[in-house]
Amino acid sequence: MTTLKKTALWASGTVAALTLISTGIAQQQPRTVDAKVLKTAGTAKDAEPGTWLTYGLTQTEQRYSLLKQIDETNVGKLGLAWSAPLAEAGARGGTEGTPLMWNNTLYQSMDNSIVYAIDARTGERKWMYDAKIDPATARHMCCGTHNRGLAISEGKIILAANDARLIALDALSGKELWQSKVADINDYYSFTIAPRIAGDNVVVGVGGGEYFIRGFFAAYSLKDGKLAWKFHVVPPKPGQPFEDAAQEKASKTWGNGDWAKYGGGGSVWDGLVYDPDTNLVIAGTGNAEPWPQELRSIPKSEWGKWDALYTCSIVAVDAKSGKLKWYYQTVPTDSWDLDSVGGFIMADIPIEGKTRKVIMQAPKSGVFYIIDRTNGQFISAEPFVPVNWVKGFDKNNNGKPIINQDAFYDQTNSVLIYPGGGGAHNWSPMSYNPNAGLVYLPYSAGSYTFSAAAEPDPKAGGGAHGLGRGGQNKTTPMPIWGPENVGRGGLQARDPKTNQIKWVKTGRGAATGGGTLTTASNLLFQVAGTTLYAYKADTGDELLALPFNLPGGAPPVTYTIDNTQYICFATGTRFMALKVGGTEKMPDPPPARGGFGRGRGPGAPGGPGGAPPAAPPAAPPAAPPPADGLHGQEK
Repeated sequence: MTTLKKTALWASGTVAALTLISTGIAQQQPRTVDAKVLKTAGTAKDAEPGTWLTYGLTQTEQRYSLLKQIDETNVGKLGLAWSAPLAEAGARGGTEGTPLMWNNTLYQSMDNSIVYAIDARTGERKWMYDAKIDPATARHMCCGTHNRGLAISEGKIILAANDARLIALDALSGKELWQSKVADINDYYSFTIAPRIAGDNVVVGVGGGEYFIRGFFAAYSLKDGKLAWKFHVVPPKPGQPFEDAAQEKASKTWGNGDWAKYGGGGSVWDGLVYDPDTNLVIAGTGNAEPWPQELRSIPKSEWGKWDALYTCSIVAVDAKSGKLKWYYQTVPTDSWDLDSVGGFIMADIPIEGKTRKVIMQAPKSGVFYIIDRTNGQFISAEPFVPVNWVKGFDKNNNGKPIINQDAFYDQTNSVLIYPGGGGAHNWSPMSYNPNAGLVYLPYSAGSYTFSAAAEPDPKAGGGAHGLGRGGQNKTTPMPIWGPENVGRGGLQARDPKTNQIKWVKTGRGAATGGGTLTTASNLLFQVAGTTLYAYKADTGDELLALPFNLPGGAPPVTYTIDNTQYICFATGTRFMALKVGGTEKMPDPPPARGGFGRGRGPGAPGGPGGAPPAAPPAAPPAAPPPADGLHGQEK
């Protein structure tokens, strides 16, 4: 063979080998998640079927999966496929986070702003990132260093760290790419929220509503973390310039006194969605601060007069500019910590013969609101637990709540308000099954006694909200109205066409903890306490009650890999992945030591060493139970 021929063959072989290598590399490269992919994620047009790419699976946040492999015939055979540790030796663990699944990898956020990347097949850890939050963080947050989830886009995992930093990580390696200081933890601003992607930006909202803050939500560039826009929930202090016309309008709803002395409140710590159809970012806003009217410098003769915009509201802004498009205030002049920050669901629903593009929310107020998401028009509002802070909704004024004037309080007069401490629905995710036509809502019911302090105490438990220890006179405002079959808490299915309860499971879940997931195979999954439940989505018939033994169960998700569907969720210390026919042994209950999560130390209910959280006892249906609880929790 001639040298020329040898050289030609060698060159040909080399080119072929390089072609195979480059082809293999190309096949191994995961598809990039971008705005276009996220728009169809979880839908019939999903470019990455079987993944979980955003907090609520779809940008509508319905937590409705098209996966059908697990169905009514085999869900009873679910078993543990694998579990993986989510806390280092000796660490407390804890999470409220919804995982993401992309590129055969699960991404789980934990308390204290720690992120784990886990192989979705085996549970093997790929990488771990610790944001190393400011040591002052735990002391400057009212309700624990929780994290509710992550975002993914353009090859980046986005973390909202507890100390108010926004951090981008390389999704493949966990390497930090950029970080932005959104606010200062030393000024009591914090993050517990899961970021949301809106086009080329990532949107976050601040916590800290029990302290002297001015709440806001803001958008940052995915490319480099630079601020794109910011929307303030509360206007600037009197005498300071307005950022825009929306703030000038809001300033006229706070009264004539020194209301800004204590900041104003209005945090945005959970409910947040992006609607690509209308290009709107829609946020749920928190309580006014301080809680009592008199501590906002409002004279008694004017109690209930000042709405305190845009607190306790559903606020829609343009996703490009951050300018206000519309708002609906769920609790005007809030004095009872009834944040409107519960998670949202967007859907197209036939109501009174017309398909409406709606946004639905069931926040702490105990009322289920259905609003037209294109323009903020009121559609309906109905209590999902007994309430007495509101008497009805003025349909001639876009459904503005009619506040019960007897619900206000001061230093000498206490009132018993329904719903109870922590609100009727906090962060525990609800879901919507379009086939069954039902929304699934974990809830709590009860009451809480309010009285005012002489002035807010920054060192008060849960923050500087201005509550006293009880007045000389205690009354229960009337009427108490709402459903009579809900007990102290549980899970209810609601028909959004009528805004009424279809079925209810008392004692199953609560306003916080766990959450729901529904699928196209007519299944509804719920993590509650230390058990995974499965029901028929249409009727609520129970199909599965599978104990997993570990406290701190977080929201469940589903994914497929190697043609196998999994149901998975985090607990305070381990990640759990289940499949039909799974045979791994469930973890043993934790020993009686340690602690994790908010206020859960050794031996505390729901904490390591304590009994699992007891299911709330059912109350007689004719009378809602008085059950005071800690307010201001889970912000």
